[in-house]
Amino acid sequence: MTDIAYTVRRSARAQRVRVNVHAHTGVEVVLPSRAPDRAAATAISELRPWIERRLAEVQDVLTQIAERRGTVPYLGSDLRLVPQAGRQRVHREGGHLLVPDGDPRQALERFYRRAARAEIARRLDRATERSGTTYSGLTIRAQRTRWASCSAGGRMSFNWRLLLAPERVLEYVVWHEVCHLQVLDHSPRFWALVERHWPDYREDRAWLSRNGAMLIL
Repeated sequence: MTDIAYTVRRSARAQRVRVNVHAHTGVEVVLPSRAPDRAAATAISELRPWIERRLAEVQDVLTQIAERRGTVPYLGSDLRLVPQAGRQRVHREGGHLLVPDGDPRQALERFYRRAARAEIARRLDRATERSGTTYSGLTIRAQRTRWASCSAGGRMSFNWRLLLAPERVLEYVVWHEVCHLQVLDHSPRFWALVERHWPDYREDRAWLSRNGAMLIL
């Protein structure tokens, strides 16, 4: 039986042992502060079948990403990467992205973060105006397990990776969070409100569930 390589991260906020499988960083075991070291190996052993399935899925994702052949998705379009020696900041020219030579992923993430703030803020403003609601702030993050959130005080948080999805999927997530300004839970009342503003939300929610793992650089 092949050993599974993994890293361990301790978290003061963790309430239980958790195992994550990420495309670029591999298998990670998150341990609560007081959990014994042996809890990591135990979790890997108990979850081995699930971890192996996730690793296979991750390999499929990485294969598909490699097949992009020098392009990255942007709200349903493909932007072609143009490496330039000495460049540090990504710059868009039409359907091309001028990127640093070598591995441009960090610079690309900074570009997407900047673009996400502009793309999402515009959609948030339009959606809240239409719904008669207001939000108190916008943060762009790189959450690993969440696409967006809305606090009780109206602060919005969105994952920049949503710009790697089709535009209508981003629109759905925006409306999802705007509806949380009125209903914070996921009750039938909440979903009825989402459907009123975004009637085809089920299709976009399903797309995100099926393809979310692909939304990486």
